[in-house]
Amino acid sequence: MKSRKDMVSGMRILVVNDDGIEAAGIVRLAAMAKELGEVWVVAPDAQCSAMSQRITVRGELQLQKRDDFPVDGVEAYSLSGTPADCVKVAVEYLMKDVLPDIVFSGINKGYNVGYEIAYSGTVGATMEAISKHIPAIAFSVEMDENYEVTDEHLVGLTRELLKKPIASNEIWNVNFPGCGLNAYQGVAWDAEPAQTQFFLDRYEAEELGDGCKRLTLAGIPITQAPDSTDIRALMDGYISVSRVKSAIYTVAPDL
Repeated sequence: MKSRKDMVSGMRILVVNDDGIEAAGIVRLAAMAKELGEVWVVAPDAQCSAMSQRITVRGELQLQKRDDFPVDGVEAYSLSGTPADCVKVAVEYLMKDVLPDIVFSGINKGYNVGYEIAYSGTVGATMEAISKHIPAIAFSVEMDENYEVTDEHLVGLTRELLKKPIASNEIWNVNFPGCGLNAYQGVAWDAEPAQTQFFLDRYEAEELGDGCKRLTLAGIPITQAPDSTDIRALMDGYISVSRVKSAIYTVAPDL
């Protein structure tokens, strides 16, 4: 893999997500990645949010080449597995002869901040990447997918992150605010993951009879967060950039 000083051009990039191969976010991310190097896409064939780092250990996985992927010049595949499966299949099968220099995951539909980071399939894929000593960046945008700030700053911010040092057991977690450019305030570097959920959980119950109920999780977004946190940054119109550390993958030397 390339040294950090060479990580801004001619890279071999793996792009994954948890929203599925047909999601708008992964198309944007793959198009941006093409400006930086050779791009491979391996993404779930269905929605796989909140999978964290789950992998498939029983049964089979179906890998399908996707010539219909809407970014030209990209080697694209869908997989009947989780986001972490996508990284594993890419690294251990599709790209095993020449490994990716970096993994980009996203752009997720919905923020991955605070406690939600632990549930995130988008972040889970990046954790799978660093377990194989491949640096990774997770990208997310607000749930309504307002890409105004994202489209303006995605390439430039990514180039900056590729030049910044980061420990081998950490990933960059980037969240773009849902505001327009007129309300955009800048980048909150090294924002701390908030020690709370962004969505407060509430279950809605529907009686089905015979003692059975159908439960639906309906999260309520919080309206306040401490200063210097990822959630506060987004509320104030900043791009939130955080380092998220794995407590497990600590053996590789720093990059």
